[in-house]
Amino acid sequence: MARRAHDDRQGDLLAWEPPEVVERFEPTRVRAATWRDRIARTVAATLEDCALSRDEIASRMSTWLGEGEEVSRAMLDNYASQAKSEHTISFLRALALIEVTGDTRLLQLAAEPFGKAVIEERYLGAIEAEMVAERMEDLEQRLKIARRRWKGPRG
Repeated sequence: MARRAHDDRQGDLLAWEPPEVVERFEPTRVRAATWRDRIARTVAATLEDCALSRDEIASRMSTWLGEGEEVSRAMLDNYASQAKSEHTISFLRALALIEVTGDTRLLQLAAEPFGKAVIEERYLGAIEAEMVAERMEDLEQRLKIARRRWKGPRG
């Protein structure tokens, strides 16, 4: 029997990989000896990965932060520099950076030391459903045990 030709237009079901639920930086990219340096490397990576120029990012951050909160390119350069340890980005400015770049990996960096994960809100229903299913399985097991005790060995 002759083998059928392989259709390149058909996807391989076994090759499918689920999407990453948690967005994080490549560990080697933000590895540093101190948290201050790690934050600086994270800011630098965020700036590098963004299609916007640092001047545009600074301008948009200033707009997002509002009056009296001017961010300059030099400030961004300092936030991204491990050598400028006195210029660690504030939480408020980190939020502005996340808003402007759309890069939420900085949030994940902040969550990881506490055993937490930053995920898209749309996954919360799936997590809740799994937690409810686990609880239901536990209750069903307890129900079986209770019925056996109630009905006895003849039950």
